[in-house]
Amino acid sequence: MQLVLVFLHIVVCIALIMIVLLQKGKGASMGAAFGGSSQTVFGSAGATPFLHKVTVAAAIIFMVTSLSLAFLFGRGASSSVMKGVTASEAPVSQQAETPPPPASGGEQK
Repeated sequence: MQLVLVFLHIVVCIALIMIVLLQKGKGASMGAAFGGSSQTVFGSAGATPFLHKVTVAAAIIFMVTSLSLAFLFGRGASSSVMKGVTASEAPVSQQAETPPPPASGGEQK
């Protein structure tokens, strides 16, 4: 089950990267204004509605697989790193004794 989720997560990750890279940015139509060709591979409306829906679906699948993997791999960590380490007392450091500050007698000159 975990191996299938890891594989699905990696595939969705790569697909999400590719889908985002296929989309046009907001300033992509400026190239057509200066003599560049307009790319109408996906029809007259463009690929925006289709790629938007695919991006949303891939993002939802990515989030679900991320949460599932975190839940599956996170619940088995019940042991401690400090298990088997013996407790020892901390060494007492000797502090140099400082003389108390001189007491002021309250006399003022």
